[in-house]
Amino acid sequence: MEPHGPGSVLFGCELTASTKSYTFQVDEEDDSDHILALSVVCLTDGAKDECNVVEVVGRNHENQEIAVPVANLKLSCQPLLSLDNFKLQPPVTFRLAAGSGPVHLSGWHRIRHREGASFEEDDDLSEEDEEELPSIMPAKK
Repeated sequence: MEPHGPGSVLFGCELTASTKSYTFQVDEEDDSDHILALSVVCLTDGAKDECNVVEVVGRNHENQEIAVPVANLKLSCQPLLSLDNFKLQPPVTFRLAAGSGPVHLSGWHRIRHREGASFEEDDDLSEEDEEELPSIMPAKK
């Protein structure tokens, strides 16, 4: 279950007292499907022993902004949280809702190019090839 492949790029950002939010955006004109798979949220060097709440800010089906807490980290009890490739559709904003960090988020930006009609045509061709195989096979025997 490798999260990364040929269409994946390593992603990382850091939230701090001075940079409380980070927005991950993609070019919507590039005709590809983009998924951000978050794997780890962790406190990094210099963090105080305080609650650090990280929110994901996105839009719901009615295009209203919603903020959902995904991690509550504290140096003494939970400095790291594995999110098991939590999938998000960009654009998405990560916000440090409480605490001063620094909190590091890492994961994978997966890019899948859409094939469109040409992909379906390729499928039809491969099905035709498979149909021809049985008639060729007995001839070789």
